[in-house]
Amino acid sequence: MRGPRKPLRNEHRDTRGVVRFEGDVKNWPPSVDEGRPKRCVSCGRGAYEGGGLGLHGHGLVERQQRGPPTPDGAPTCRVVRCRRYRCKRCGAVMRVVPPSVAPRKHFSGEAIALALGLWALCGLGADAVHRRTSDWTRRGDAARGWRSLARWARQLRARELFGALQLGAVADGPRALAARAAQALCGHAPLAWRSAPLEHQAFAGARHVS
Repeated sequence: MRGPRKPLRNEHRDTRGVVRFEGDVKNWPPSVDEGRPKRCVSCGRGAYEGGGLGLHGHGLVERQQRGPPTPDGAPTCRVVRCRRYRCKRCGAVMRVVPPSVAPRKHFSGEAIALALGLWALCGLGADAVHRRTSDWTRRGDAARGWRSLARWARQLRARELFGALQLGAVADGPRALAARAAQALCGHAPLAWRSAPLEHQAFAGARHVS
């Protein structure tokens, strides 16, 4: 059995300087001009402030992204190339990531949303959710269940995951909190997805929630 793929050596998981790309690009990564942030996340300098270029292209960095590319797709591990930019004024380096990237997570935000929906809205067990969501098989997982689900629920409560969601006070356990988050993600799905299964709506909504 093949073991889990090790993180890429040049993969950065620090959330400082991460900018989600909000545009529409058919082929990722965007060009240097397309991906350039509007301003520095550290000092606030505009990309073209003062008549000159304030944010310079600073190469590419790779990171892994796990999970299915579509709600019904097979889970995979993909390598995403992200553009970097350096602020001329303060030297801060920013990474522009696609909307599907979840900060400090190997799984895409869409994959996490799908897992929460399957677990908390559709009532699937942890093993079934794991098979739908993860290509990562580790010895002993079947006996323990999939610990990521409860961990993601704790991170939802601490606003470390999908922090833009307004979940309110949830006194119940991890599954109830996951259900609240999955329902909120469904509410962010585009209109074209509103007749799709709930877990599909959560998947689509995650692209629009940081």
